[in-house]
Amino acid sequence: MECPPNGFMKIFILSVFLLVPANAALIFPKEAIPTKTGYLPINSNSSSSIYFAFYEAQKPVLPLPQTPLLVWLQGGPGCSSMIGNFFELGPWRVANSNSLPVLKPNPGAWNHMFGLVFLDNPIGTGFSIAATTEEIPRDQETVAKHLFIALKSFILLNPSFKSRPIYITGESYAGKYVPAIGSYILQQNSRLPLSRKVNLKGVAIGNGLTDPEIQVTTHAITGYYTGLINAKQKKQLAEMQTKAVSLTRAGKWIDAVEARGEVLDNLQNMTGLATLYDLRRKTPYELELVVELLENDYVKEALGVNKSVVWEACSRVVADALQDDVMKSVRFMVEDILKKKTRVLLYQGQFDLQDGVVSNEAWIKKMKWNGLERFLNADRKVWEVKGEVAGYVQTWGALSEVVVSGAGHPVPADQAVNSQALIQDWVLQRGLFEEN
Repeated sequence: MECPPNGFMKIFILSVFLLVPANAALIFPKEAIPTKTGYLPINSNSSSSIYFAFYEAQKPVLPLPQTPLLVWLQGGPGCSSMIGNFFELGPWRVANSNSLPVLKPNPGAWNHMFGLVFLDNPIGTGFSIAATTEEIPRDQETVAKHLFIALKSFILLNPSFKSRPIYITGESYAGKYVPAIGSYILQQNSRLPLSRKVNLKGVAIGNGLTDPEIQVTTHAITGYYTGLINAKQKKQLAEMQTKAVSLTRAGKWIDAVEARGEVLDNLQNMTGLATLYDLRRKTPYELELVVELLENDYVKEALGVNKSVVWEACSRVVADALQDDVMKSVRFMVEDILKKKTRVLLYQGQFDLQDGVVSNEAWIKKMKWNGLERFLNADRKVWEVKGEVAGYVQTWGALSEVVVSGAGHPVPADQAVNSQALIQDWVLQRGLFEEN
């Protein structure tokens, strides 16, 4: 190939530099570019695929083939895992600089010791692609199948991934996704030869919606015993909760979702809180900077995404597709994981009024697992990070529950360093998580 004339070369080089915004390095420094990004097809007959962004461990404490891989799934349903990436636990977090979104190193990044991969799940969420709305999952069985296909493809991207221990993590509505894919992996592993098994070691859920029928019954007492509502309001909410439960048991899924929504809306109106996700906050969690960041063409290019893709924090289309799923319990999937002696971590922010401690402990106590009684009778221990109280840990066998002090719904956003310590100690079974 011939070189172009000198004059053309000068113009061409100038054009290349003009394509990169002057503040690009500030908005998205080259150090923040993921180790690998791409799309994991879930259907050989269509373009439907799950987007991933992978960050290798910054300072692994084990040889790379033994270094754990964490998989992060956002909730919603339909919210992008790029929220978790740039607002919560990724290596770089968005911040405000002269009204511009910029990235700054996250001292609580979950890829400090481990590999970390963010999946935009289900298809149609975030940067993921749904070729047709009909392909978007309507239930957790389909969510799990899609995730399993995607994970198998991801593992094939690097020879070391095959041997590395995998932990599935997520928060909020991922309280369904995480058990669904965890249980499905274990089912598939029982049928597969050793060379094709997924090396799943554990699952972790933060402030999860896992058993909605039970969890919806806790809002009245949570509001009352935190002093936010009085006895009359507690009774009113309890009646609304009973209605939501009745509709759930009758299989009237859409009506049940609306009834649960009424409970939460009324609780928020009664309390006057800015958000049920953290009863301390004067304003809701603000994701505007993440939206601005991911609307930037240079950022999209750095993340391996076509500039024409429109990123949404939470997809209404995906949420609508999963409407019938919202009030369905996946508690049996958590039970299945525990029965197969795979580790489970349930952690909740102390100040989450919606999917917090009371909400989760209500369904934990209903589990059918032969270790439950011993777990419930286990000591609850004070957990410290750097000499300060960080929360409380209760653990027995494969199950651990942690209350994170000073945190609301998105625990890593509120307590970055402590959430990092939590996931590291749990995965490596250190401190209060040592085998008992």
